[in-house]
Amino acid sequence: MTFFSRTRRNALKLMAGTAMLPLMRLPASADQKAPLRAIVISDLHSAYERMGQLLAAIETRISADKSTHIILLNGDLFESGNTVAMRSQGEIEWSFLAALAKLAPTVVNIGNHEADIDNDLGRFVSRAKGLGITVLSNIIDKRIGAPYAPASKTFEVDGRKVIVAGLATNAINTYPKVARDALTIPEPVEWAKTNLPEIARPDAINIVMSHAGVVADRDILPVLPDGTLVVGGHDHLNFLHEVGATRYIHTGSWCTSMAVATIEAPGQAAAIETIAVDRNAAASPSLGAQIEKTLAQHLTPEELEVVAKTAEAMTVDEAGRRVAELIAAKARADVGFVGHTSFGAGLPKGDIRRYDFNACLRFEGKMLVTEVDGEVLDRILSRCNQDGDIPLAKRTGDYLYAMPDKPATKERYKLVCNDWSAINQKSYFGRDDLVFSEVENVKLKQTVLEGLA
Repeated sequence: MTFFSRTRRNALKLMAGTAMLPLMRLPASADQKAPLRAIVISDLHSAYERMGQLLAAIETRISADKSTHIILLNGDLFESGNTVAMRSQGEIEWSFLAALAKLAPTVVNIGNHEADIDNDLGRFVSRAKGLGITVLSNIIDKRIGAPYAPASKTFEVDGRKVIVAGLATNAINTYPKVARDALTIPEPVEWAKTNLPEIARPDAINIVMSHAGVVADRDILPVLPDGTLVVGGHDHLNFLHEVGATRYIHTGSWCTSMAVATIEAPGQAAAIETIAVDRNAAASPSLGAQIEKTLAQHLTPEELEVVAKTAEAMTVDEAGRRVAELIAAKARADVGFVGHTSFGAGLPKGDIRRYDFNACLRFEGKMLVTEVDGEVLDRILSRCNQDGDIPLAKRTGDYLYAMPDKPATKERYKLVCNDWSAINQKSYFGRDDLVFSEVENVKLKQTVLEGLA
């Protein structure tokens, strides 16, 4: 079988055929009937404030449980917005991957940030494989017309087949700009309908790692065998959706949580346990000291400068709502809006260094305003602040934080948002008829820093 087909059709056929790869055997447990435990993580984004603690949580879990484990990382290990990650060429992330590979068989599905540091995905795949990591992807290297990695892999665990498949988002503007010309990414729902029914097997434990996002996943779920474990990512959400025996899990982002899925047998529903990761907990000895050393080596005096203070720590959702309040006040608007994946980490309590602030509010931008009537505002607000427990059918993937969420009644409302949300208003506001104007001489980050200070 060749990996150098130069047509998209042949490349897709090739990926669909990866279920026939030779079996990779996981270590057998003493109890042949012991369940498989899948440790699920996603969207880590070079979150050094918790990466050592996340590794410690995984180490503790595996050492305390003699069941057979597999570790599933569903994309976005790196973050180009983390200046230390870029200056150190991701040395902490690579050490993290190496540590995972020593704990249990580890599978990485390529997301849209794997090319952040080294823009050639081929080199990411090669280096990860050198650590013993299994890499999955349905992304095609346009230069040779072949996939960067197989789209699926079959393992054997205590005499049972475990099939893991991976697919990516085709939102090309979310990949590093310099990497885009080398990428051909199938439309995820189309690819899933064509390939996943052939990859999945009724006699196997089926796991799908999708970095396509909620909107695509919603249409992918019906094509999967009942009892599939579906790992979501890309949208930085944290929820569990159950349909029949199928379980669809998102585990948040920035190393804030992980999940453990316990699967007894093919077709049986996975039991899901979610575990929060405390940034104040002890870091893994194998990574904690390296993180501190790397930060000390690469942080600049400007990044160490204290630029704000907080009375209490803020989660990412609390920070998002606070930013929406601050930009509304600055623009003298009735409601402020900001896209939820504009945020990475939350904020710690006390002094906030510029480095911490930039990890929280990832992107700079302009502030734009528009006006709407009450009916339009009600429709917009109905799709905002999706950090609660809401039905899958109502989720839009990325969404807007909006504050105040219940403004006083009036005929017309002035709205303010960051420029990315305005540029992509159809996705965020649910409409494309809003006419925005720029708030002159006002930038998003400076507005927020003034408010926090």
